[in-house]
Amino acid sequence: MERALILANPHSRSAGAGVDAAAAELRKAGIDVLRPAWHEGESFSATIGRYRDKADFVVIAGGDGSLNAAAPALIESGLPLGILPGGTANDLARTLGLPLDMVGAARVIAGGRIRAIDVGEVNGKPFFNVASLGMSASLADRLTRETKRRWGRFAYALTATEVLIEARRFGAVIRRDDGDEVAVRSLQIAVGNGRHYGGGMIVEETAEIDDGRLDLYSLEFKDIWKLPFMALAFRKGRHGLAEDVRTMSGTRFEILTRRPMPVNADGEIVTRTPAVFRVLPGAIRAFVP
Repeated sequence: MERALILANPHSRSAGAGVDAAAAELRKAGIDVLRPAWHEGESFSATIGRYRDKADFVVIAGGDGSLNAAAPALIESGLPLGILPGGTANDLARTLGLPLDMVGAARVIAGGRIRAIDVGEVNGKPFFNVASLGMSASLADRLTRETKRRWGRFAYALTATEVLIEARRFGAVIRRDDGDEVAVRSLQIAVGNGRHYGGGMIVEETAEIDDGRLDLYSLEFKDIWKLPFMALAFRKGRHGLAEDVRTMSGTRFEILTRRPMPVNADGEIVTRTPAVFRVLPGAIRAFVP
């Protein structure tokens, strides 16, 4: 009998009954379920480390931040990842084509199909979706747990409006893996590993989470009022067609700024510039439809 270690974010808006129903679905499929009590202050990675020899795979119930927190131990242990979407945006679940209800996602896990996916890394910190600096880092810094819990996906729109009003361009140097570099004035520089981010936007039209590359874009608008009119292009991943948006693809980027700037990865501030981004091909195996 296979053993599933289920870890649930206790602050998730969907924690509780949804996880119980998903666990029941796994048991129905003949899977033994381990659900350790959550210890205040213990990270998901630490818990996975404690149970790595007692489980055959790990199931994370929560959003992209919870998955990000588990990534170091998943990479190190090699245990496959099952996802029960319970966050605000659930972008990794969207990228993998998972049902966004927990019972449906549990059925995918029970189905047993596994896909090797890439993981991005910025200054040694892993990320699944996107790591960025500029407006999105300001957004991540302002989005409190209580705001997301109370307003859900609307919290992103409300906070993004505030950030957009105050946005200013910053100077940066982008170095590619081939040694070329370019100086830019940007509102936001984002480096994507997966496909979806920010509640369903697409980092690049052809991006996939197992393509072995990173996709970078830099928003270089002088007139910020133009940005809201790009909404549809961002939803389709076609923003790179705009003349004020610079795009690049590669396996490694370095971003330098005059003063250290915070870097957001999967919705959490994890480091500051100077920042080195690289891709770890096939670093994690995940259950998929």
